[in-house]
Amino acid sequence: MYSLILQQSELLPEGLNISFKVVPAFLVIAMMASFLIVGYIFAVADTDDMWVAGRSIGNIENGAAIGANWMSAASYLGMAALIALSGIYGLAFVVGWTAGYFVLLIFLAAQMRRFGKYTAPDFVGDRYNSDTARALGAITTFLIGFVYSIGQARGMGLVGLYVFGDITQPLGITWMSGYQAMMIVFMVVTIVYLTISGMLGATKNQVFQYGVLIFAFLAGLFVTGFVGGYSTILPHLEYGQLITELSAEFSEPFVNAPYYLWIATAFSLIFGTAGLPHVLVRFYTVENERIARWSTVWGLGFIAVLYLSAPAFAAFGTDLYSKNIGAVYGDPGMSSAAGDVIVVLATQLAGLPSWFVGIVAAGGIAAAVATVAGLFISASSAISHDIYTNLLKKDATQREQMIVARLALIFVGLLTMWAAYDPTAPIAALVSYAFALAAIVMFPMFMLGLWWENTNRQGALAGMTSGIILWLIPMFNEGAFGIFGWGIESLATWMPAIGSAIIGTPIVFIITIVVSMVTKEPPEETKMMVRQCHSPEPMPRGMTAEDMVEQKRSESTDD
Repeated sequence: MYSLILQQSELLPEGLNISFKVVPAFLVIAMMASFLIVGYIFAVADTDDMWVAGRSIGNIENGAAIGANWMSAASYLGMAALIALSGIYGLAFVVGWTAGYFVLLIFLAAQMRRFGKYTAPDFVGDRYNSDTARALGAITTFLIGFVYSIGQARGMGLVGLYVFGDITQPLGITWMSGYQAMMIVFMVVTIVYLTISGMLGATKNQVFQYGVLIFAFLAGLFVTGFVGGYSTILPHLEYGQLITELSAEFSEPFVNAPYYLWIATAFSLIFGTAGLPHVLVRFYTVENERIARWSTVWGLGFIAVLYLSAPAFAAFGTDLYSKNIGAVYGDPGMSSAAGDVIVVLATQLAGLPSWFVGIVAAGGIAAAVATVAGLFISASSAISHDIYTNLLKKDATQREQMIVARLALIFVGLLTMWAAYDPTAPIAALVSYAFALAAIVMFPMFMLGLWWENTNRQGALAGMTSGIILWLIPMFNEGAFGIFGWGIESLATWMPAIGSAIIGTPIVFIITIVVSMVTKEPPEETKMMVRQCHSPEPMPRGMTAEDMVEQKRSESTDD
């Protein structure tokens, strides 16, 4: 029990005013209630709405949903935290999480929509004509969603702690901390509205959530900058004057992390972005490839608004922390828990009223909930659609599929709550592990599957299997699963868990290509589907590459 209490106390951010605040609490409760209401209004009854929102989402709406889906607790909270604690190294996350969308826009968005499936494992299974590949894709999708969601749950708990205080004390609860109680409450609300509304309700909520989080973040930044005397009109340009006053750890390149780690991290995040199932599924929610492209452009614009603002917030928060609490760097320095709420902490330390700080906190919760929605949909679809319906019971009725889908959502939610009960790493680090997995295992399958028609089943299986192993090696080496690590220093240097894709992704590409070249080519129908994904002719509404190939073959037979 003593060790459990000690671990819980380490999650408490120093300097944060942890107490019940009436106005912020009202705002957060109203926001969470609205999520439930939207979920009820857009309740779904079939799998088409459950997984791809009936392919009815427009480009701006989908762009906003992409933005909310992407603006996780790692972006809203963790991005500023990384820059505050790691200085220039934190910019690798800004670069990686933004540049990845250019890869998506150029190479994957339209082509993936043309292929036209429900999920990422669906694509892998049908493109490589393999149920085993589908199963590996489903397992990887589940792992990505699970690892990614832990960071979001941690963000919910920490911000909820600020708004509602430690609610366990007045209730006499001794076996749970205030952080843990808040994390569970917010996760339960998220699970409830997702089980009701699926992807359709999640998308409608994400549009609303993006509005909440971007308003809260920008309002907090502008007001904190003005009140603190850091900026007047545009903090994004004016915060540079503050850098000379901050420690070298904040402003000098590669003080906190070597150059290679910067490159490795950025590499993993760029190609991890292009391999994330919960991002790629957004291209399936639109009517055609043109909307898929434009929604990516809109999404990148919505994302850039926050990412260009995070460094300024980090600078303000770092200076306010050093003036009001203590040294940011050194021993003890700022804890990771304080760093993870630096956005909220900065507005508090600037002397702003609690109701205003509550608005900023509500934005952090909205960001976490929005991303968890996308992750849970992807992870649960891997269980219900890709494993249960496509592998175990191919004649499952709509009713059976919906029951399994909802049970899968509950299962993923409970598992995430268990893992987030005592998280072992900061928000951004937890999220980065998921990006490395996506970059190593999924991105090569998407890229080769859409751009090289000779990639075959054997190559995909060899690549995916080796990719999972390559991802696990540095994770075990650094003890990222909360167990004793191997501690091999050279491995940690050249293949760090947070940036393992810089080694793993090229190896998977090579293995997949070589095995595909020395084994039998895929069927001609598969090659035709790949070519159809690049055809200059627009596809009829509701048609997929597979449908077009079938139609052409039927017409050829009739002739």
